[in-house]
Amino acid sequence: MTRRLLAYFLLDTSGSMNGEPIHALNNGFNGLISMLRADPQAMESLHLSVITFDREVKNNVPLVDLASFYPMEITCPDSGPTHTGAALEMVSELVQKDLVKATSEVKGDWQPLLFLFTDGKPSDIQKYRQMIPVIKGLEFGAIVGCAAGPKADEQYLKELTDHVVKLDATDAITLSSFFKWVSSSITQGGHSQSTGENITLPPPPSELNIII
Repeated sequence: MTRRLLAYFLLDTSGSMNGEPIHALNNGFNGLISMLRADPQAMESLHLSVITFDREVKNNVPLVDLASFYPMEITCPDSGPTHTGAALEMVSELVQKDLVKATSEVKGDWQPLLFLFTDGKPSDIQKYRQMIPVIKGLEFGAIVGCAAGPKADEQYLKELTDHVVKLDATDAITLSSFFKWVSSSITQGGHSQSTGENITLPPPPSELNIII
């Protein structure tokens, strides 16, 4: 069995993403898929799962290998809350179901990756904070939080992970730059795990601000 690298994407589709931001998110994410397909190792081992969250949380794309991933159209309601905590709850359930753990006979999957994109803050803050220790206990290889646009509050993401980037805007150019960096992070993560090293994320482009 080939060891898999599982990557989970939690994408904010709350009402504030309506209009240009959701179009930019679609273009950026589908561009990410094209970039990853250019990497032979990603084609061999990478599996993706996409979860969108607004007032509802949906596993739009259950775990699928990169070669079988079809371009998707992400949509959002005209208005509504941001249930980030419920999204984390779903990803914790999926990881526990999807991930093949190492045994004496099976090498198991690589440590999974988690990318959380939001343009606001959790509407379900209590649930969000309940889920943080659960997510940290799943031993992801890397968790990356992205706070996009002027209303995004990176402080909540900092409670979840040390890897937080801030985007000043949610336009097509900025999101494209973010997803190029995500592509590099996944590629580098896959290569470093296969050599037994800890994952170190590549330096981000100038459009992305790393939050310390």
